[in-house]
Amino acid sequence: MNAPAPTDTPPTDKPPSDTPPAGRRRLLVLLPLVAFLALAGLFYGRLFSGDPSRVPSALIGRAAPALDLPALEGLTHEGQPVPGLASPALKGEVTVLNVFASWCVPCRDEHPFLVELSKMPGFRLVGLNYKDDADNARRFLGRFGNPYAAVGVDANGRTAIDWGVYGVPETFVIGKDGRIAYKYIGPIDAQGLKERLLPQIESARTAN
Repeated sequence: MNAPAPTDTPPTDKPPSDTPPAGRRRLLVLLPLVAFLALAGLFYGRLFSGDPSRVPSALIGRAAPALDLPALEGLTHEGQPVPGLASPALKGEVTVLNVFASWCVPCRDEHPFLVELSKMPGFRLVGLNYKDDADNARRFLGRFGNPYAAVGVDANGRTAIDWGVYGVPETFVIGKDGRIAYKYIGPIDAQGLKERLLPQIESARTAN
């Protein structure tokens, strides 16, 4: 008698595994990290590309966030106290708001350009003093000059967060309608003042 023919592979009760191979698992884990690094690289590439205007801001074209900041105590101009910052002061004329701190080295680098800017007509320059010691801030402005028509103290940095501030210094151009027209990240220099900031101020001044 002939031996029975061998059967095919014996059936199994185990369902096929849904677990991806180890290499695929590693790829799935790494993909979110790669995507994050790519986005971070794009952001920081724009931030440090030498053109601060390329950094996106969700606030452009929107009403400036609320401001209600006290004055820098003891800061005076021609014997009169320099006022703090409040939202109503941002409407009716073009306003340039500069975020600064006495401990910020780049703020010292840009300060001569702010002093120059403050002498130009057609807009108002104000300062937001960020997470600073009041005595140090007064000494800073006393030493380098106070270019600001008003200075608001943001002691805990909460207002800066509302304004989407990444760090100091930063400068905003606010139109006559109270909307943010432009955001300049980083210290202002001669080229940035001439080629980016002043044209944006002029554009805001001539806007309907």
